[in-house]
Amino acid sequence: MSVSIKFGTSGWRGLIARDFTFDRAQLVTQAIADHLSNNLKDKNSDIHGRKPIVIVGHDTRFLGRDLALAACAVLQSNQIQPLLCNRDTPTPVISHAIRTRKAIGGINFTASHNPAEYQGIKFSTSNGAPAPESVTHDIEARINTLLQKGWTFDNNVHNSIKFKEFDPQPAYFKQIRKLINFDVISKAGLRTALEFMYGTGHGYLDTLLEEAGAKVIKFHDYINPLFGGRHPEPDAGGMCQVIESILKRKASLGLGLDGDADRFGIVDKTGTWLSPNQILPLALYHLKKNRGWSGSVVRTIPTSHMVNAVADWLNVEIRETPVGFKHIGAIMESEPVIVGGEESGGLSVKGHIPEKDGILACLLMAELVATEKKSLGKILEKIEKQVGSFFTDRINLRLSPDKKASFLEELAEGPGKIAGSKVEDIITKDGFKFILSGGQWVAFRASGTEPLIRCYIEAKSKMQLGKLKSACRKLVAS
Repeated sequence: MSVSIKFGTSGWRGLIARDFTFDRAQLVTQAIADHLSNNLKDKNSDIHGRKPIVIVGHDTRFLGRDLALAACAVLQSNQIQPLLCNRDTPTPVISHAIRTRKAIGGINFTASHNPAEYQGIKFSTSNGAPAPESVTHDIEARINTLLQKGWTFDNNVHNSIKFKEFDPQPAYFKQIRKLINFDVISKAGLRTALEFMYGTGHGYLDTLLEEAGAKVIKFHDYINPLFGGRHPEPDAGGMCQVIESILKRKASLGLGLDGDADRFGIVDKTGTWLSPNQILPLALYHLKKNRGWSGSVVRTIPTSHMVNAVADWLNVEIRETPVGFKHIGAIMESEPVIVGGEESGGLSVKGHIPEKDGILACLLMAELVATEKKSLGKILEKIEKQVGSFFTDRINLRLSPDKKASFLEELAEGPGKIAGSKVEDIITKDGFKFILSGGQWVAFRASGTEPLIRCYIEAKSKMQLGKLKSACRKLVAS
């Protein structure tokens, strides 16, 4: 077990059998148990004096249930009571269960939207939020200490133990019914096409919509650990069958979830996939204008400035964070936030969990369509008449770890121009974001979960977007 274990923006992920093994999963669980045990004794800790309960769950990936059971054995050996979800469970549902069960944390076996050959561990703190870097750094240090001691776990001692299971769905449904106006959805008689990507959202999004009287067409609402040979990500490609269904007039709205249901995918009545950069402004518009909510809006650095434009129009204060919902969640826990989100498909709202929730986001868009009796595209056009148009894209370029580091070092010098546009400002809070003349920008950052450089681009026209994309590709290639 000499391979180093590092937590990225959303937990530790690795290739199954090569990086991610049962031994390493139990090693990480032991480090988490040590971290929790230490904090239970600390009078200044948020969990001091609490019952040592940890929620344990998994998505639909290969060996997910077995890995969750192995983690339960480790927790129990440390006098920490594991509460095991009764089936594959969405990440936001686990996050909510941590809060309702007053647990001291949660361990979720998921690699989210990554390909099927990946598995992962995500640790959430007692408020249901993704663990911040201060916590994950402590866990990493404890992992290294355990490695140096040659720690191993004797599974034979615990093979016969039965762990307590529970169903987190009823409490989660109760929460969602407080946040979503299902009466409006019910009166609208919506026809929806749902893409589950063989993931955990089955039995959640469809059940809630069906109970509201919506007509539902389901795609891939059963378990397949290989995800049909594709990434379990509800992007334009992943939502192709939903788009086809809408074009055949079998549905008027398409909704999709990734493998662990924390990310969303939305398709308009015209069969157009709407990016998260468009959905976040729509959510802000709906909650502020139609619901009358107050508070700020939070977005990550690479998320569209259309959020800023809508916030200015509606007199809402804007907050900007590095990539990773843990940063958004931290602000949502400290002040009233109408909605927080990121361009990668994460969103949550005031009064909910400080974790992204794809189920909630999909239902929110269904409610918006039902409320205004217009398609999302028409509503977006109305907003753009007020704030202007924004054209965004993201390019993922594969680079080895050493090349990623050297590329980012070179960016520190800062180009004077990109695609003929002058660089007016540089933001270095998370990677490098170059603010260009004319309200355009490009940003580069190393992925925290994959061997990639992510290039984010925003322009004021499709033509300029194409020029910036070409310039960014050349910059990385060189």
